[in-house]
Amino acid sequence: MTRIAINGSFWNQPNTGSGQYMRALLPALVQRDIENEYTLIAPTALDNVPICVSARQTPIALNRVSANLGKVWFEQIAFARACIRERATRAHVPYFAPPFFSRTPVIVTIHDLIPMLLPAYCGSLLVRVYTQLVAASARRARAIIADSECSKRDIIRVLRVPEARVRVVYLATHERFVPVNDSNIRAKYNLPENFLFYLGGYDQRKNVRVMIEAFAQLPEFYRAGVRLILAGVNLGQDSEFFPDPRRIARESNLPDDAIQSIGWVDEADKPALYSSARTFLFPSLYEGFGLPPLEAMASGAPVIASNASSLPEVIGDAGMLIAPRDARAWADAMRAVLTDDARRDMMRTRGLIQAKKFSWQENDCGAGFPARIGGLKSRTTIGDVK
Repeated sequence: MTRIAINGSFWNQPNTGSGQYMRALLPALVQRDIENEYTLIAPTALDNVPICVSARQTPIALNRVSANLGKVWFEQIAFARACIRERATRAHVPYFAPPFFSRTPVIVTIHDLIPMLLPAYCGSLLVRVYTQLVAASARRARAIIADSECSKRDIIRVLRVPEARVRVVYLATHERFVPVNDSNIRAKYNLPENFLFYLGGYDQRKNVRVMIEAFAQLPEFYRAGVRLILAGVNLGQDSEFFPDPRRIARESNLPDDAIQSIGWVDEADKPALYSSARTFLFPSLYEGFGLPPLEAMASGAPVIASNASSLPEVIGDAGMLIAPRDARAWADAMRAVLTDDARRDMMRTRGLIQAKKFSWQENDCGAGFPARIGGLKSRTTIGDVK
């Protein structure tokens, strides 16, 4: 039996990517892996911890000095010490922050290397120093888990680690993401009958501009009442890093009501929103995995996404993959989905099939930490990583 300690810093933050990852992965692990013991270690008390999982709180006094300093102290010192105290034989850090010194063999999940790949995301000097620290720590890890083959290639190239130490484990959607016919969802969010849907951030990498510029090339549709619905964050700022979609719409000569922002949406409402859309749009320039398109496909929405980074791996032949900066091509794809019912139905069918390939429970994306090594699929658990 292997005693596995997990950094639970994001467990109480289920709206973050790392929090969602942990909340999906750990229950599936304990459901299928009855041979090993799991302990969540965090600087705060944890809620809704799965049965059969232990939880340990390790308070950080340095939080009184600086929250950021306290975070680094927990990641680099307190977590490693807690692993020893819990007599763990493996440690899993489910985000890019493994300890540099650890007597316990460390497995780290690196979802992406955006701070090291995209200059706009490098941050301040202190952030860059922190990134270099965790990068050096990752090089010392016993094994690295990547969300996609794209991320794996980046990790090998940028961190300069042997390919054999990097394993791909695809993400999966929550079981609630299925086609939903909810007549109340339109009234709740004041949605039109026909709309194109985007859910995500508005930072540079998300490339929202091309989506708006493409929609501006479809006057016959927005004049007929089709709307571009934006969800995921609240508007209110405008900068080079966070361009305001409303300004981009004005610059594209779109009418004020052609685009509608509905801000944050309840997690429980997402399947119905995806299902109600004529298509889901995801023009991102870079993703370590790209969970929203997978959620959309699982919910029965046709997907148009960029052909960049990991997105072709996730979407396969189920959606339309478009060059991320080609607004005319995006407009053509939107027009095709809006006018061709047969194409839209085919995309829905293929999307549902594609989404089922990603499962925490049943196949090689699931709880057993599947490893894709040398093109061959095998199943291992954290405790099996040597």
